[in-house]
This record gives sequence, C-alpha cells and structure tokens, in this order.
Amino acid sequence: MRFLSRRLVMPNDLNYANSLFGGRALEWIDEEAAIYAICQLETNCLVTKHIGAISFESAAMQGDVVEFGLETKKVGRTSITVTCLVRNKVTKKTICLADDIVFVQVDAKTRLPIPHGKTLESLDQ
Repeated sequence: MRFLSRRLVMPNDLNYANSLFGGRALEWIDEEAAIYAICQLETNCLVTKHIGAISFESAAMQGDVVEFGLETKKVGRTSITVTCLVRNKVTKKTICLADDIVFVQVDAKTRLPIPHGKTLESLDQ
C-alpha cells in the first residue's frame, strides 16, 4: 500500500465530539480514491459505482495529520477496485479502512461504461 496524500484535520472537519466527522472522512476517501483511480487508468472519465465495507477504528482530532494509503485490488473490463486506509501520520494508528471502492470508466458523452484497456498486471509495472 502506497501512502500518497495527507490532510490536516481542521476545526470545520470536526463533529460534535470534536473528532473528525465520519462524513468528512468519507468525502476525503472518495476524492483520494478517485484521484488514485484516475492516475491508474489515465483518464478522468470515471464515476464512483460502489464503496464496500467501511470500518472506523480510531478518532482523528483537530491538528492531526492523516494520510491516505491506496492500492489496487482488482481490475475489470470497465472498472477498477481500490482499497483506502486512512491513518494518523505520526502514530500510524488506523483511523478508517474503506474496502472495495469501485470506479467505472464512462464515455464522456453517453455516460455509459466503456473498456479502459488496463489489466492488474499492466498497472503493477
């Protein structure tokens, strides 16, 4: 898993308990995973189709730096499935794990799925 991006938890990211709001974490995960998938497939014509299991393990507090680890799990004909691990940069403690995030490449005009021509093996190189 490669940790490619970081964010600083700011006051407007907090919930009533003064920890990172789960919805904000999910927003960040969707964005970071999308950027990762765009870079892997070399296209920005992707849509989020599915986000599977999400597990919140520990809190992130104001001032914490969180980092996003991403890896490709599977590559389909029109899709890519990734995993995202959010952890505290300093302590390395897992904050959240989002598994089976599926993006589908779509035609820019019709919005219908189209093949991307990539394989898991070609992305590993």
